[in-house]
Amino acid sequence: MKDSIGYEASSGARADRDAAPPETTPAPRLMRAAVLHDVARMDVRNVVRPEPGLRDVLVRVAAVGLCGTDFHIFAGHANYQTDRRGRPIPLRDAPQILGHEIAGTVLEAGRDVRDLAPGDAVVLDQGLNCSSAAREPKCEYCASGDSHQCEQYGEHGITGLQGGLADYLVVPAVNAIKREGGLPHEEAALTEPLACIIHSSQAVVRAGAASRYQLDATDSERRIKSVLVAGAGPAGLLFIQYLRQVAGFDGLLLVSEPDAGKRALAERFGAEPIDPRATHIVDAVLDRTNGRRVEYLIDASGAAQVFADMPGLIRKQATVLLYAHGQSGLDLSVLNNIQFKEPMLVSPVGASGGFEPDGRPTVYRQALRLLESGRINVQPFITDRYRSLDAVPDAFGDAHRRPGYVKGVALLA
Repeated sequence: MKDSIGYEASSGARADRDAAPPETTPAPRLMRAAVLHDVARMDVRNVVRPEPGLRDVLVRVAAVGLCGTDFHIFAGHANYQTDRRGRPIPLRDAPQILGHEIAGTVLEAGRDVRDLAPGDAVVLDQGLNCSSAAREPKCEYCASGDSHQCEQYGEHGITGLQGGLADYLVVPAVNAIKREGGLPHEEAALTEPLACIIHSSQAVVRAGAASRYQLDATDSERRIKSVLVAGAGPAGLLFIQYLRQVAGFDGLLLVSEPDAGKRALAERFGAEPIDPRATHIVDAVLDRTNGRRVEYLIDASGAAQVFADMPGLIRKQATVLLYAHGQSGLDLSVLNNIQFKEPMLVSPVGASGGFEPDGRPTVYRQALRLLESGRINVQPFITDRYRSLDAVPDAFGDAHRRPGYVKGVALLA
């Protein structure tokens, strides 16, 4: 006779004596990770190592780019792990492992994985979507090529799922894009931010039909002739290269940046730099556009002052790409004079996009190929390298605020 949970009931001492010894669950394997357990409190700890499922790969993390989003989460200025009401869950209640710009090597592949094998070098799409879950039919967002808005979206290193600042990471195989050639791990890790720039630029193109000004307009009066990029951090430098090397923009390309080293990099990549500490940005833009202002403004700075200056920087019905996050300290009334000029405001997020026939994300593959071909060059602005997990907590100190810092990468293997 069986009891209520399915085990055979004992019938006395002999049954007990003859029974097989109880099975024991093997102890979980451990790994090391940089764990953010409260605001501005990060330690390297032993955590349970994830195990791959049938459709997954286990990746040995080799390099992780450190993003402004990571620093915002660390400092308590942002938290994207939320409850069902959309309220942030405190880090002390739900510690996080950050890192979403990830390159590594496949260590194990699940039984159903046919196109990746141990030893393959990969970059990762950290966003989980319908393709990740082999879910059909896809939700309306994945079906329309907006994968990072998936109805059931989750993101490694951002929304509470384990990120890359650890020894290992498990992802669905379709979230791992195989690398070709000899691109170094540290450069491959920047596939994700470049994919974000591609997605944002494509969003501007899609909005172009409703915009007065367009990059590829055949009508001279409607063609974008001048662009201002606010900020020459990693995103700004990628936008500059994308405009010149991919979009083929040959007009006036201005960049506003207070740091001299970043201005030099921007000039190297084809922009005309402006030091906003030496001259007011509006005056500088008016001088260089002969009073016309710009038809296209990209905010890659996250500085709220951009919004205060915007009415003086843009032409009427200009296109404004709101890329950066983290703005604070200005009253919303600054929008009044912006709205008066009727700009087209485009505010994409992440590296959203459609899928290749093999289920992998199109924009990540595009970004990786641009890096591998050398059309986009990220090596010059990787300024800081942290060569072990033990060095990662220090990377979240004040190093990223010093003059000369552009981009940090954690090298873990």
